[in-house]
Amino acid sequence: MTPPVLVFDIETVPDVAGLRKIHGIDGAVDDEQVAAMAFQKRRQATGSDFLPLHVQRVIAISCVLRDRDSLRVWSLGEAADGEAELIRRFFEGIEKYTPQLVSWNGGGFDLPVLHYRGMLHSVRAARYWDQGEGDYNDSRDFKWNNYISRYHARHLDLMDLLSLYQLRAAAPLDEVARLLGFPGKIGLEGSQVWQAWRDGKIAAIRSYCEADVANTYLVYLRFQLMRGGLTPEAYQREAGLLRATLEKLPEPHWREFLALWQN
Repeated sequence: MTPPVLVFDIETVPDVAGLRKIHGIDGAVDDEQVAAMAFQKRRQATGSDFLPLHVQRVIAISCVLRDRDSLRVWSLGEAADGEAELIRRFFEGIEKYTPQLVSWNGGGFDLPVLHYRGMLHSVRAARYWDQGEGDYNDSRDFKWNNYISRYHARHLDLMDLLSLYQLRAAAPLDEVARLLGFPGKIGLEGSQVWQAWRDGKIAAIRSYCEADVANTYLVYLRFQLMRGGLTPEAYQREAGLLRATLEKLPEPHWREFLALWQN
């Protein structure tokens, strides 16, 4: 039986509380200053203000789940839910479905962040970490195909695979999606998420993340067509199912997404 497919994407902001712990910064310095100090230190060290993954706080996780005759696109939890709840729900989904995970740069960003942050909140994720020694009926299979090993297939990082694991060949999701006739990013850009979070625009962040995961699913379908996993007819049916699903959703970002979807 073909396993369910779970495409996922996360959005993060600086973990100000964690930065305070690591660097011994007291309450006399406000949160914005703490983040600004971390950005400046990172720029001096690397030339970029992109913070290390262990101090990236998860604020949204969006998914596409394709299972049997159904397809669902949504963000985990509620807008007010904390990081621990979002991460718990993500790993509970893997526990429930044992899905084929699909991401864009999930191996380089999303999953390592979820590893560090999951540990911080004592989240259990036994199925995800199974490498053949678990108590599940099919655990032995996980020795040869699991979520952790880079060249195993239970997690398909599209960016990693399409670039043949070469950083110089990696491409941004937005450009690949637009090149293929898909909408690409809408609403925000990654660099704007921190400011949007500070402005209380979590709904906009979740919408942005959902659009990213829908783009990733469309790229995944095109990849499946290329590799022979889908016939041209099946590819059209799967893309059509996503379109029909989005047409039924009331949120305005899906109207924009559909208007930009060329083929």
